[in-house]
Amino acid sequence: MMKKGLISSIQRYSTKDGPGLRTTVFLMGCNLRCAWCANPENLVMKPRVFYFKERCKQCGLCVKHAENQSITLADVGVSIDRKKCTNITDMIDLCPYDAYEQIGMEMTPEELAQKLLRDQEFYHVGAGGVTFSGGEATVQAEFIYETAKILKEAGIHVCLDTAGLVREETLVHLLENIDMVLYDIKAIDDNIHKSCTGVSNKKILRNAEIIVENNVDLKVRLVIIPDYNDDFEDMKKRIDFICTLGSSVKEVNILEYHKYGVGKYDKLGEEYPIKENLVMKESIIDKLLVYGKSKNLKISIGG
Repeated sequence: MMKKGLISSIQRYSTKDGPGLRTTVFLMGCNLRCAWCANPENLVMKPRVFYFKERCKQCGLCVKHAENQSITLADVGVSIDRKKCTNITDMIDLCPYDAYEQIGMEMTPEELAQKLLRDQEFYHVGAGGVTFSGGEATVQAEFIYETAKILKEAGIHVCLDTAGLVREETLVHLLENIDMVLYDIKAIDDNIHKSCTGVSNKKILRNAEIIVENNVDLKVRLVIIPDYNDDFEDMKKRIDFICTLGSSVKEVNILEYHKYGVGKYDKLGEEYPIKENLVMKESIIDKLLVYGKSKNLKISIGG
């Protein structure tokens, strides 16, 4: 019996997750805890429930049926005590206004691959393919391996979007069916990395080298968060490290801080971890861009 994967969403017509026009598969589960995470629904390896207060008509059905009096009417929509609400999934079918939505669907590699292969012609015409993202996609490494194997046999270009916190042997096995890796490097200084993500970067930096040693293309992404990992000397060291990876690095993208994920925290009944109003110092980004170009890297903002 094939191992099932847990997927939060499948995004078609993506232009940001690898070359060409692609479909991005977002998998659930993550072994980092980045303060700025834009996909909090994917942090844990279990289905989640979004609540859309703007859809709620305050009909009271969920209030009536919630266990432990855990849902109550509020000024707008309802208030949910998620620690007490042991039957929140019941509200998905109960609510007549679709205010509750489950995030997380189980699929076998065969089921997912067949769904993705429906757009096979679209991938070829758009010079694209399929990208596995997350969360941290490598948490479900064997599921990706089996799905990617089917896609590769059909001639589909496959990308892996990862922060690189994975066992070496698992990564090498996974790379057998991967054409390009989109790789996040959040800091060189280990203390900065720990303060931002909760984990060390030693394995992450080594795994970048392992990808190169296995002759897989790299697209490196530098996420820059004001007051978290925007120390310019550390950013320069990230560029210097990327230069050691050689010609496998096809592109470097500087990704600036955004708050697109804030609404997701609200839908999960959680607080966004970054309380302060962070302001990006554009002059630092410009300096980093100049420094990267001085090292003959193909580097740009965004992408």
